[in-house]
Amino acid sequence: MIDLRSDTVTRPSSAMLDAMMAAETGDDVYRDDPTVNALEAEAARLSGKEAALFFPTGTQANLVALLSHCQRGEEYIVGQQAHNYKYEAGGAAVLGSIQPQPILAAEDGTLPLADVAAAIKPDDIHFARTRLLSLENTHHGKVLPLAYLEQAWQFTREHKLALHIDGARIFNAVVAQNTTLEKIACYCDTLTICLSKGLGTPVGSLLCGDAAYIEQARRWRKMTGGGMRQAGILAAAGLYALQHNVARLQDDHDNAAWLGEQLQALGVTVVSQQTNMLFVQVPPQQVEGLKAWLKARDVLISVGPVTRIVTHLDVSRDDLAQLVSHWQAFLQQA
Repeated sequence: MIDLRSDTVTRPSSAMLDAMMAAETGDDVYRDDPTVNALEAEAARLSGKEAALFFPTGTQANLVALLSHCQRGEEYIVGQQAHNYKYEAGGAAVLGSIQPQPILAAEDGTLPLADVAAAIKPDDIHFARTRLLSLENTHHGKVLPLAYLEQAWQFTREHKLALHIDGARIFNAVVAQNTTLEKIACYCDTLTICLSKGLGTPVGSLLCGDAAYIEQARRWRKMTGGGMRQAGILAAAGLYALQHNVARLQDDHDNAAWLGEQLQALGVTVVSQQTNMLFVQVPPQQVEGLKAWLKARDVLISVGPVTRIVTHLDVSRDDLAQLVSHWQAFLQQA
């Protein structure tokens, strides 16, 4: 099966599984798990932050990040299509009584700072207090420019806001910009990192920030059910991923670019491609037929009028060549 629906479908390699089986464990709620502690220390080092906290899921890490920044009745400014606004079941509002203020992102994935400024509420009893600007990097596969992040950082200092980055795929941004995580993270107060997407672990995310913030987040993690016990088995996969699977993300970017070129040669319209996400247009009358055609040939894609194709470590160039061949055959018979 060639699965291009998302990079969340990646499976741990044999070497990663070996690392998990060999992990030294303890009770992480007591802070006694040495492998979890090592993973958190490594994430803090790479991001240039004082501390980090390991979570079972990215959704929980995002929720706790917001809960730790905002009190009940306060708000965060966020993109209309951002994951921690649109795709996480409204957790901040439902569980934290935190009001989201969504605004439209620009074509490059940034939130225009003039629009952010206009969304900040006056200090008035009628309004929720604006506390946080939340960005997403990458945003639908688009890398936020470092110059923009620097401007956003300065903007939030001037407006007395905290700045959080939902960095589920932030290492894709690191690789695409040929930089370091620390050089991106220096322009935010806090960030999340997902280990189970392109980095290939079975589960896990990290939240990074200063020591006092992470202590507060630890309490929220416990309250939301994220206090794990012998979690070193999972943390070992994260350590392996950070040591072995970051640089290879460039392969995924190159594969997505190659696939875009091949599909374009077939007459398929490419909407965008920067990292490991390729977006193409599919005529509405072809959507159901193409989906069924590919599935019958063991290719899984979330086909729609704008179709997202996600490359990852479990998809080879040969797999993508098969996809191109199947797509070409579909167009010839359509």
